[in-house]
Amino acid sequence: MMTGKNLAGDFSVRKSIREARLYETTARQAVICNLCAHRCYVPAGRVGICKVRENHGGILYTRVYDRVIAQNVDPIEKKPLFHFLPASRSFSIATVGCNFHCRFCQNWQISQLPRDTQEVSGLESSPQDIVELALRSRCDIIAYTYTEPTIFFELAYDTAWLATRHGLKNIFVSNGYMTAEALRAIQPYLHAANIDLKGFDDKRYRRLCGARLQPVLDSIRLTRESGIWLEVTTLIIPGHNDGAEELRQIALFLKTIGAEIPWHLSAFFPSHRMLEAPPTPRETLLRAWHIGREVGLRYVYCGNLYDSAHEDTSCYQCGETLIRRSGFCVEYNGLDRGRCPSCHVVQDGVWLRDFESQKDPLALTH
Repeated sequence: MMTGKNLAGDFSVRKSIREARLYETTARQAVICNLCAHRCYVPAGRVGICKVRENHGGILYTRVYDRVIAQNVDPIEKKPLFHFLPASRSFSIATVGCNFHCRFCQNWQISQLPRDTQEVSGLESSPQDIVELALRSRCDIIAYTYTEPTIFFELAYDTAWLATRHGLKNIFVSNGYMTAEALRAIQPYLHAANIDLKGFDDKRYRRLCGARLQPVLDSIRLTRESGIWLEVTTLIIPGHNDGAEELRQIALFLKTIGAEIPWHLSAFFPSHRMLEAPPTPRETLLRAWHIGREVGLRYVYCGNLYDSAHEDTSCYQCGETLIRRSGFCVEYNGLDRGRCPSCHVVQDGVWLRDFESQKDPLALTH
């Protein structure tokens, strides 16, 4: 895929530009980027579909290596990850840019900034800066989120490598469009991921997101097979992906990979370029919840309902409430070393903070 205008004029003034990973050179100084499933063909002087990877003289560069546009301390439940170290604090970061252009994007102001204005902005931050801030903020995890972490892969990779050395865990909140090469590269330092599965219709994926469905399905499967803790989120949009048959297809697909994968059902609210669709009715989310449970998924959650009954974690064997939540807050955790205290069945997830003693907030030096 060949995209992008010529941005070579501002190349020399950007300190954040650094050679990219995972690309191959072709004739006439063109390159093929192998980071995401678009596999963009990028002629010299142009950028890929994400607008933040530029071919300069036959070498592909990332334009966002040290430009962090957003950083916050979030509860891990906000990602959402419900079965990965509940109640942990995550230091969340993002750069501008995305390899999707979803009409319903909730973070479009930063994800689509390079597409809309050709601007690459953000606070200058090195991997060492990020890890140090995470440790000083008493976080257990660094989350690469808000926009698509694949497009700032070099920053994420170097940060995740350093974070792992200092006892922190790393998570991706992703659209699932990374290649197998990218996933295998980051796998040693990636401990969990939440992947968006935005529907089960390829034509709608292309129309609303500018991407194909199959690479997302492949990425979900490979993430699970790679031993990375996986949870999946579906934003349910009225009139688009809220049909019972499509929801059942999603649930059945997840079941073939693993019944233990938590499925998060999120309510849509009008945003960006999809202002015509109404908010998701409560009944639609509850219907999807029942479909997931009927198919045989062990853990199904409803988001944006402010209804703790569908945010709580229950034992898949006996039904005992194990973790009680209110919004993003864990009010009660009754797990006994990862087991249900009533029937003693091991619950699926990553529960133990066995890396806590490894962190050394004073170990980083400039």
